[in-house]
Amino acid sequence: MNIDIGFWLSMAVLVGVLLWGADKLFRLRERGNQVIKETVEFSNSLLPVFILVLLIRSFVVEPFTIPSGSMIPTLEVNDFILVSKFSYGLRLPVTNTKILSIGEPKRGDVMVFRYPVDPRQNFIKRVIGLPGDVVEQRQGRLYVNGQVVEQHLISERQKGAIREKQFLENTGQQWHYVRQDLQPNVFGAWHQRSEDGVWEVPEGHYFMVGDNRDNSSDSRYWGPVPESHIVGKAMGIWMHWEPIFSLPRFHRNWAIDKVDDTLLIETQK
Repeated sequence: MNIDIGFWLSMAVLVGVLLWGADKLFRLRERGNQVIKETVEFSNSLLPVFILVLLIRSFVVEPFTIPSGSMIPTLEVNDFILVSKFSYGLRLPVTNTKILSIGEPKRGDVMVFRYPVDPRQNFIKRVIGLPGDVVEQRQGRLYVNGQVVEQHLISERQKGAIREKQFLENTGQQWHYVRQDLQPNVFGAWHQRSEDGVWEVPEGHYFMVGDNRDNSSDSRYWGPVPESHIVGKAMGIWMHWEPIFSLPRFHRNWAIDKVDDTLLIETQK
């Protein structure tokens, strides 16, 4: 079930404001019965809280939980992250209309957006292509405008029938980790699981790809993301909490794109 918290929070504020206005105009607490009086008082007590939460979620920061492994190794399932709502401009709740332009997504940003196929769902991926770019995947390697995205292999291991490789990748803005899964074909040769292709990014759109390259539903399959679907920029991890019977962990706090300095030094040799 997809619950649009922003919508229902906006509705709660609207109802609260209407009750507050009706009380001021018609003195509901003085003229109404006990039920009406208690309802208005309860609504008035919660209204400032709802307004404050709505303003923070809409214009400052919003929490999200990572539900899938498409961004492994950068983000793990059940990571709790904070997303900046102002990095790419201020937007109205519910309609997501931009009212103030502050900044634009950069190549390499980890961004939350509304899934183009079903805007009720929020997805998180990495910005690979900007408006006007040509993105290509060739034998598992990404190219942007004809230039290969720099990668350095840092680990490789066998997991059953899958050969898992982990890389350091540089999109031009910063280094980050990515993972690639290879599987054998009928002749025993190893090949990537995702399909190659070439994609042109239209104006006003962004090409999003998961860091778990062969286990990610992203722009390679359903196309670029329109600017109107942007939610915000991932700022950092604040908690990791497995469901039900485990305690929250804080060992990776603020670890988005935190790369081991030793590995970076090795890539420069």
